[in-house]
Amino acid sequence: MEGETDTPVVRDLMQDFAAGTGLDPVSPHPHRYLWTDAFAVCTYLQIFRQSGDARYRDLALRLVDQVHHTLGRHREDDPRQGWISGLSDGEGWLHPTAGGLRIGKPLPERRTDEPPDERREWEQDGQYYHYLTRWMHALNRVAAVTRDPVYLRWALELARAAHAAFTYQPSDGGQKRMYWKMSIDLSRPLVRSMGQHDALDGYVTYHLLQSAAVRWGDGPTPPDLRREIRDLAGICRGGAWVTEDPLGIGGLLSDAAWISRMIPAEDRYRNLLEHVLEAVLTGLGIFSESGCLQLPAGQRLAFRELGLAIGLAGVERMHAGMRTNPGQYGRDSTIPHQLRSLTAYLPMGRAILQFWLDDKHREARTWTDHREINMVMLATALAPGDYLSI
Repeated sequence: MEGETDTPVVRDLMQDFAAGTGLDPVSPHPHRYLWTDAFAVCTYLQIFRQSGDARYRDLALRLVDQVHHTLGRHREDDPRQGWISGLSDGEGWLHPTAGGLRIGKPLPERRTDEPPDERREWEQDGQYYHYLTRWMHALNRVAAVTRDPVYLRWALELARAAHAAFTYQPSDGGQKRMYWKMSIDLSRPLVRSMGQHDALDGYVTYHLLQSAAVRWGDGPTPPDLRREIRDLAGICRGGAWVTEDPLGIGGLLSDAAWISRMIPAEDRYRNLLEHVLEAVLTGLGIFSESGCLQLPAGQRLAFRELGLAIGLAGVERMHAGMRTNPGQYGRDSTIPHQLRSLTAYLPMGRAILQFWLDDKHREARTWTDHREINMVMLATALAPGDYLSI
């Protein structure tokens, strides 16, 4: 899968995405959605790095600016105006992530006097932590590719803002926890339950940001996320990460690919990788026996399956790294055995790609109803190199 980069279909998908969401040509009312846009930024960067075509780098940078100007500000149907951080217009442009970023859902957020409605909440705006971590990663990749530290500074500012809002100390004094969904201005929780992998995503992402900041030296901002990392290490402790959801498994595999790049810095990363891969193997075993991949297109969600395909491309990277440096995981580590076991699932990733590359399957309503996220996830699964980089 990883070798299938910068193909005409990837370019076509990303050009269609740009046109359909108001990125190129520019629309006065663009349709921005933070999760999809984070993957799109990385995929544009991948095309640029593979082809040298500066148009795709420029699309990535324009998309970043459009996301910040759209999702970093209040909705057009909101009586509040300006940056959701409360900063002035000029300061907001300098620090566009200081108040987090909206999801980009179609409906306004739930009002304080409005009772919760679980089904309606899925369509209402707010902020999701796991979307913010994906955007932190995208900004970090932009900084790495363009060598412009301002993007890393924005990622670090977003990490601090998100962490301060989403983590909280329970009234019984126990271990800190996290809210799953916050209001647009980060002033109140909208969904109090904790996302299964949010703390792990944050823990890994903060490490990547801090490492990048250290490499910059006297760069964008002091590279100190140590307190936030300690918080998330505590929340992660004893975490139950097994899931049969393909998108969730793919996210764990992406985390694993990034964690593997931290080794052999410290043993704790090696232990963490073992636990993550154990959860992945259990989840993949359940998912592979579920029969979901034998269903017709109208009963399948492409973006969730393609998230798994992206993660499986990370397995290829980890396995290649192990062949290059056989001793990187230590003598007593179970990681080499886990990676060999995971290679048995690589054909699953290729099968998912082939299924959704079929034009007939992309006529299903499950594709057309989620066309933008499906297009971007397919393009990223075909060209995952930059997304899986650190």
